Amino acid sequence: MALLMIMVLSYFTAIANSQVKNIFLLAGQSNMSGLGGVVNNTWDGIVPPECSPNPAILKLDAKLQWVEATEPLHADIDANVTCGIGPGMPFANSLLNKTSLLGEVGLVPCAMAGNRISQWQKGTFLYNQLVMRAKAATVQECGVTRAMLWYQGESDTTLLSNANAYKGKMQQFFTDLRSDVGIPDLLIIQVALASGTNFTDIVREGFGVA
Repeated sequence: MALLMIMVLSYFTAIANSQVKNIFLLAGQSNMSGLGGVVNNTWDGIVPPECSPNPAILKLDAKLQWVEATEPLHADIDANVTCGIGPGMPFANSLLNKTSLLGEVGLVPCAMAGNRISQWQKGTFLYNQLVMRAKAATVQECGVTRAMLWYQGESDTTLLSNANAYKGKMQQFFTDLRSDVGIPDLLIIQVALASGTNFTDIVREGFGVA
């Protein structure tokens, strides 16, 4: 993970432009929408330093308005569950701490708890919402979508059929997304699958192929 972060930071240092909002899509399931500090469906309200708000970190809220980003980042998007700390704010703060010329970072929360990769295929609610929010993020102001952070897969580790289908469905999802947002080379940063059930290794084998 440390090596991946160094590579990501090097990439965004090279493209830094203080005149452009650098937009990052956040998609996946509960680990992306935020599980940190949530116990018995209650968030403890503790915000670690790496998740602290920063005037240079904005988020596209549920009303498609840019607002200053604060935890829980997905509270108004994944509204049917209790959200806590996720990887979005630490990622944005790390970029700004290492790359002073980056300018504003715009986060676009799109994750929802408990979904399978089949629920991200073209034409589904989650897919359509992701594409709609991605396009809305670049319409209102000067901004460029730099990457998508993707953290999903646990729900596909329960059944062998889902695990075996994961790689192909994920590749198709990425291909369709790049086409529909008009960014053929959109960088997709996959967070390593840390947990799962019966067929976790099979799902993990599907990673790193985009």
